[in-house]
Amino acid sequence: MIRRGGAAPSAASRVRRSVALPDVAAPLFTVSQAALLLGVQAAFLRRLDTAGVVTPARTIGGQRRYSRAEIDHVAALVSLMGEGTTLAGAQRIIELENEVARLQGRLSARTPASR
Repeated sequence: MIRRGGAAPSAASRVRRSVALPDVAAPLFTVSQAALLLGVQAAFLRRLDTAGVVTPARTIGGQRRYSRAEIDHVAALVSLMGEGTTLAGAQRIIELENEVARLQGRLSARTPASR
């Protein structure tokens, strides 16, 4: 940006603003956007919702809205299913991985750093 008179603004005069990114749980993405990001059919996402695997938020009009966390979850499912795991098996693997991560976090919080 150039000021009148042709001088560029000094670094000290610029307002520094960080853009607050939405929480990973914020329901931002429509079914079609989520499907495009994941490389899957929208019907697959609707099936996951019907099966209770991923339950996106709903708008007042009833449209599904997916969060980044839900998209990450579906991406993990798709990856495991691509390796030949069933949907139920992929879901269980992810649940167990999350449990291991939670337990490791609890363990590291209790363990002194000097070990």
